[in-house]
Amino acid sequence: MNTRISPSILAADFTRLAEEAAAVADDADFLHVDVMDNHFVPNLTVGLPVVESLVKNARLPLDIHLGVSDPDRWAPGYAEVGAGSVTIHAEATHSPVRTLRAIRAAGAQAGLALNPATPLQPYEGLLAEVDTLLIMTVEPGFGSQKFLEFTLDKIRQARALIDNLCRFGGRDVPLWLQVDGGVNETTIARCAEAGADSFVAGSAVYASDDPGAAVRALRARAADGARSVGARA
Repeated sequence: MNTRISPSILAADFTRLAEEAAAVADDADFLHVDVMDNHFVPNLTVGLPVVESLVKNARLPLDIHLGVSDPDRWAPGYAEVGAGSVTIHAEATHSPVRTLRAIRAAGAQAGLALNPATPLQPYEGLLAEVDTLLIMTVEPGFGSQKFLEFTLDKIRQARALIDNLCRFGGRDVPLWLQVDGGVNETTIARCAEAGADSFVAGSAVYASDDPGAAVRALRARAADGARSVGARA
């Protein structure tokens, strides 16, 4: 199983972002950055200047999650300053194909996020345009929320759609199935068993005394979840 772990700086110490990024640089795959505008979600975090600074100083590529009300306007700029991945919300975009293609044209991977209650089916046709499908497993806006159990069925549905696209749709590059919200050593195994292969974790990493070790433990538990699927097959 190929697995991506993206520690979320939403749970980090914002006064020490460079050190917090360095603490996971040897073990994680991406550094997850939640950009929130206090309109689409009820929280205000960082914006383009902070992301641009992190791009220059962090050793990991940045995984930008735009929880903003006008991603069509803002998303390409995050790709242009060097983010590795930029994800927009299906509920907020008015021109998803154009925006996803603009992200890719600017050199970043493109992602599409769905809130817990947003159904998959209306967005099946957009999967060919994305590199990451993000299933929110909590309501976006704040860290340290409890994992929403009903999202496991949605993860399973998404895995079936992605596998079908890769098998019959001629896709020859990865399409990551990411989960974000309430991810810890228990829930990550269940998400991996359901089919997720990319994981955002905030408190499970940055509340630890050793964030790097926490990332390694999460990766091991994700592998356990994936192996349990193979054992039943």
